[in-house]
Amino acid sequence: MAEVLLFHHAQGLTPGVVAFADELRRAGHAVHTPDLYEGRTFPTLDEGVAHAGEIGFGALLERGIRAVEGLPAGLVYAGFSLGVMPAQKLAQTRAGARGALLCHACVSVIEFGAAWPAGVPVQVHAMDADPFFVDEGDLDAARALVAEVEDAALFLYPGDRHLFADRSLSSYDDAAAGLLMERVLAFLDGVGSVPR
Repeated sequence: MAEVLLFHHAQGLTPGVVAFADELRRAGHAVHTPDLYEGRTFPTLDEGVAHAGEIGFGALLERGIRAVEGLPAGLVYAGFSLGVMPAQKLAQTRAGARGALLCHACVSVIEFGAAWPAGVPVQVHAMDADPFFVDEGDLDAARALVAEVEDAALFLYPGDRHLFADRSLSSYDDAAAGLLMERVLAFLDGVGSVPR
């Protein structure tokens, strides 16, 4: 069993993010889903990004960092899009990380001022024609991460949808989301069985 801290995307802690966490729980993992928006969700990505901008991306990152207070060190940090920022920062900078799952986004490792920690596996998942991922530098960051880290994988799925793993959104893609979940569960089974 792994213990996971899963951060939501720019539209908030949607029913689809909750359903994703519940699927991990049904597989035997403990999952925490902090709400960086304090209960608010948004019907469109543009509205969610605008709300994130009003709060401030730095402030959201700090909310994510505070979400680990009281939690053990040995977590797998996971994030959907906007949620990748706190997930990746914690995986890189908080001692004891067991792994990282970066879905729909990836940030350059140097953004958080630290090299990727040795022995922390990471997976990046996105669609191969997602304009947010491909055109905004995330794909380049993911490729650099995979080249640098021994236990790293980049999984690209056919399509141009951004939040394809959130079943409550119109961007949901059942086939891609199913394969992503299969890979995530295999990853969690691996990190959950071997102490790091």
